[in-house]
Amino acid sequence: MIAAAAYLFSHRIGARKPSTEGRERHLARSIVEKNGTVHTFSYDLRLGVWLSLGVGYVSSLLGVGGGIVHVPILVRLLSFPVHIATATSHFILAIMALAGTIVHITTGSFAHGGGRRTICLGLGVLLGAQVGAALSARMQGTWIIRGLAVALTFVGIRILVMAL
Repeated sequence: MIAAAAYLFSHRIGARKPSTEGRERHLARSIVEKNGTVHTFSYDLRLGVWLSLGVGYVSSLLGVGGGIVHVPILVRLLSFPVHIATATSHFILAIMALAGTIVHITTGSFAHGGGRRTICLGLGVLLGAQVGAALSARMQGTWIIRGLAVALTFVGIRILVMAL
């Protein structure tokens, strides 16, 4: 995690020209935000699926949310714009969290009061996501990645401390 943070700090995010020329497996996408900002990019869907499977495994193994692993992969390896990568990661994590919660509810593995805590946590996540989206719209992608690098550093240090 600390190495990934160092990598994110040391490499600049540059505007890449989206091109599918010579890359027949790449999908080209153009997304227009509500405010009119246009994001155009291309990526290899097959590579993205395999990388997402790897992210799920690694994040489960480390006991961390997948976003701190998923966003750098989307940005660095699949050439997603930072704002699209963070939104995509949040969307995927929301689906996975809902699926996990449903499994816990149906198997009855919640302790007394666990359902209530989950509802409160879900409401906090919904409100926090709206605040985060509003803030990220006002930030440059470079600062979002730097913030992620700081978070990765703290998570890496936490894992090291727990291992001692």
